Amino acid sequence: MTYLNAFLLGGFLCAMGQVIIDRTRLTPARILVLYVVAGVAFSAVGLYQPLVNWAGAGATVPLTGFGHALAKGVSKAIAKDGWLGIFTGGIAGTAGGVTAAVVAAFLAAVVSKPKEKK
Repeated sequence: MTYLNAFLLGGFLCAMGQVIIDRTRLTPARILVLYVVAGVAFSAVGLYQPLVNWAGAGATVPLTGFGHALAKGVSKAIAKDGWLGIFTGGIAGTAGGVTAAVVAAFLAAVVSKPKEKK
């Protein structure tokens, strides 16, 4: 059932992104920022953690999940370090995901053959 829930929520988030692209004049970059900010906002009011509990990777993998990870990192760092945690928590909370993305991009660059555009 977890796989179905992940598929449903992840698919819904992707479908909503496509609807926003089709129906508005927002650029994909602005929609990505909107998704990250929405993840932070939903986390701040306590609505995103129940989605993570219900859908697992369907909630944590999309960009809204990145915003949720930022918010959780900041929240934990504020509890531990006080106001300094505002500046350090987001970095600590998302370091693993950012590192994985950089390593995957590096490996893809090493394996692939670059071609010049003509």
